[in-house]
Amino acid sequence: MLKSQELQLVRRAANGDLSAAESLIRRHQAGVQSYIYRMCGRWDVAEDVTQEAFLRVLSSLHNFDETYRFSTWLFTIARRVWLNVCEKKRPSSAGDASDAWSARKDELRSEMSLDLEQRSLASDALQSALLLLTPEQREAIVLFHQLEWPIRLIADHMQLPEGTVKSHLHRGRQRMKAELVRGVSGVVALEEPAGAIPIFARRAVALSPGEVRP
Repeated sequence: MLKSQELQLVRRAANGDLSAAESLIRRHQAGVQSYIYRMCGRWDVAEDVTQEAFLRVLSSLHNFDETYRFSTWLFTIARRVWLNVCEKKRPSSAGDASDAWSARKDELRSEMSLDLEQRSLASDALQSALLLLTPEQREAIVLFHQLEWPIRLIADHMQLPEGTVKSHLHRGRQRMKAELVRGVSGVVALEEPAGAIPIFARRAVALSPGEVRP
């Protein structure tokens, strides 16, 4: 959809046109939900965050800056909602954080073993590897490789210098590759240039039908 067409929908929705609001939701819901899921690994949380993000967006359309893409603004608000969720669930001490992280890694490994027969091996392996990254590395990887955002936009979205975003991407790729090699037996990634994500991992984060790039 062209920016001008999207802007028309935003203006109509801001004036109370329910069909325009529904069009915006249908167009962007899958992309936002997928983005949050990649960040947290839980569809129930992704659904809740996506719903809250749309509620905030639709109630604040009169504040929308038309110099930006609506989708960029939407993803920014979804990110804020997700960070609020993380803040509420943050462990109370360093010891708690360490215990929670160890338990989460064990949980991820267990979930991966249970799901291998029911779900795509590549998708499960990728999600588990993503969740072992730092939040900054994970978000940079998802925005760059799944949503295909440019470095400039990612830096603005994450409020980080472009060089820092590139560093998160590099370190995230290296750790993902290491985790995928250790965690997936019987899967051999095709040879890739240094620093690239393996082919089967890139396919697993490919946009699904209906997802939209900002």
